[in-house]
Amino acid sequence: MKPIAKPNRPLFDLDLLRTLVAVADCGSFTAASARLHSTQSTVSQKIRRLEEMSGHRLLERTSRDVRATDAGEALLALACRMLELNDETLDVLAGAAVAMTVRLGVPDDFAAGRTVALLAAFGRRHPQVKLEVTTGLSRDLGGGYDRGELDLVVLKQKRHSREAVARWPETLRWIDSARHPAFDTDPLPLVTFPLRGLYRDEMIRVAEGLGRSWRISFTSSSLSGIQAAVAGGLGISLLPARAVTSEHVVLTRRKGLPAIDTMDVALLHRPTADPIVRDLAEELRRMLERERR
Repeated sequence: MKPIAKPNRPLFDLDLLRTLVAVADCGSFTAASARLHSTQSTVSQKIRRLEEMSGHRLLERTSRDVRATDAGEALLALACRMLELNDETLDVLAGAAVAMTVRLGVPDDFAAGRTVALLAAFGRRHPQVKLEVTTGLSRDLGGGYDRGELDLVVLKQKRHSREAVARWPETLRWIDSARHPAFDTDPLPLVTFPLRGLYRDEMIRVAEGLGRSWRISFTSSSLSGIQAAVAGGLGISLLPARAVTSEHVVLTRRKGLPAIDTMDVALLHRPTADPIVRDLAEELRRMLERERR
């Protein structure tokens, strides 16, 4: 291992360097002493000690202000780097001491775009926090939350079916293929999530209400699988508005399909959740509020 510093060479005191930066930044010993919560004489003594250590005059007093000499400018640049490195070191060690994991569950249609950007920004602000994100069907996310496997979840549910930190009505759309429409096929083909999956019962109830014979033509637990199946002409489906793509057409009331307004998007965490979990929940809440508006 290489030595940290050469023997018998002085080590710069970060407190002295901080004083130099403050005086240069304020342009005044008086203002710098106020910023540092110190006396003017103490600030002057620290600058003298730093000049003795460096062997150079670092500051010049003028009638109006205090300016750095050439040597002072060179040391200021290095001092700022050393102070930044000191702060970074403290942050890293603090992060190592309080590192925690936040386990978040979100449905597939939230696992992209704004949500990913939000999580990335949150991670940069909280480098000591490890995010574990689980995506999937809301029924599985709800089960994981109930078993204590997730700290925070965004899920879809029947309106007001369970307590939540916040909730919003889920806007749903009936969709068909833009290139290979299937709505007029008999029996009516339905592309659905598996048994007990969201929207499946609503689709069957509406099909029967139309007096149409129907069949389940395709089942998938993956949102992308549902989207692709509809786009390919395997049948119609019912999905959140955010999941509609350019390969789909939205079916309206002219086809006899009613609006479905029985679903919520809910945000859940426990009353005893860590403040970091609450912070992330609040950011998700604001994002969902903006999306709703």
